[in-house]
Amino acid sequence: MPHTSPHLSPIPPQAPPPLTGWPLLRLGFRPFYLLTALLAGISVPVWMAAFLGYMPLQLPLSGLLWHGHEMLFGFAVGVIAGFLLTAVKAWTGHMTARGPLLAALVLLWLAGRIAAVCAPYTVFAVVDMLFLPAVAVVLLRVLFKSGNTRNIPLISLLLLMSVANLCFHLTQLNLVDWDPLRPLYAELGLILMVVSVMTGRVVPMFTRNVTPGLVINTSRSFELGLLAVTGVTLLLWVGAAPAALVAAACAITAVLHAIRLYRWSPWVTLKRPILWILHLSYLWMPIGFAMLAGAELGWMRTTFAIHALTVGVIGGLIIGMLTRTARGHTGRPLQASRGETVAYALVLLATVIRAVVPALVPAWYPRAIEISATFWALAFAIYLVIYTPWLLRSRLDGKDG
Repeated sequence: MPHTSPHLSPIPPQAPPPLTGWPLLRLGFRPFYLLTALLAGISVPVWMAAFLGYMPLQLPLSGLLWHGHEMLFGFAVGVIAGFLLTAVKAWTGHMTARGPLLAALVLLWLAGRIAAVCAPYTVFAVVDMLFLPAVAVVLLRVLFKSGNTRNIPLISLLLLMSVANLCFHLTQLNLVDWDPLRPLYAELGLILMVVSVMTGRVVPMFTRNVTPGLVINTSRSFELGLLAVTGVTLLLWVGAAPAALVAAACAITAVLHAIRLYRWSPWVTLKRPILWILHLSYLWMPIGFAMLAGAELGWMRTTFAIHALTVGVIGGLIIGMLTRTARGHTGRPLQASRGETVAYALVLLATVIRAVVPALVPAWYPRAIEISATFWALAFAIYLVIYTPWLLRSRLDGKDG
């Protein structure tokens, strides 16, 4: 029978090491969520005012292309970088970037956003092209070091995004004679593939975790088939395949995503805003592909389908994940406040007003842009008011991160 010597005192538990460094630079989500929300809240109203002729906008590239590029390669890519820099640490147990390295990545992203509005185009292109490869190298190094090969294909999508970005800049430098919208469409497609992969992992899990007894069947063969069909459809669309073929592929993809959402039992989330925002945002995936099919058949303008996918799917899921992951990683309860719920509703309303209203009533197009841009900006302003103090301070539970 073991005994303790009276001459030996029990060893006290080890205290966790003291937190060091500025809290903002302890984990990737903190600076990137803060700055991307700021970009979203400022750039969309600025573009709207310029597009409708309320203010001049002198840029190195056209206002329309600046808007599209910054929403995809600035806003969405910045959020993806912050999310993955945080998630890969959780997946592997190894630190991705913090302190000076994280600051360097943030400054590189920020330099691209500033160069887009005030630098010569060649400078903008060079600076902007550096960010995605830098993030990919940081993340792939950690994945290889930890032996986490499962997520290497996901991170490799960042390198394909770099290729799309390169193609865009080559068109603007007149080095290739391509439609500059095609690289932006390619980037949208790659982001939608990231969204398809990540939502398939987290949305069913989040839903099951808070719904006792709920069974969600996630067939691996169905998931792989959905991803394959979605990828092929996006390739056909980006590659300007025959309209009838693209329309048919989009219709099939819309049906598959609708089935996937149904399997996630979205109706059980109605009393949990932090969950229903994910389900309702994903609903725009089948709607967006259905609208894209209609656009290919000449029934509506392509811009309406694109904004269903960008504002509805990407914007909605981003505002949902920006709140959920920031709450979790700052030690706060996973329950949305009234302010956050209002922000969710504003993004979803902005989607309807931007993508659906002008498709039904074309004469309302200018007012629809004004109102949707205002709702979008208000949503991210609310996020900044609530989350800026949290992102600048240490976790409530005293843990690192």
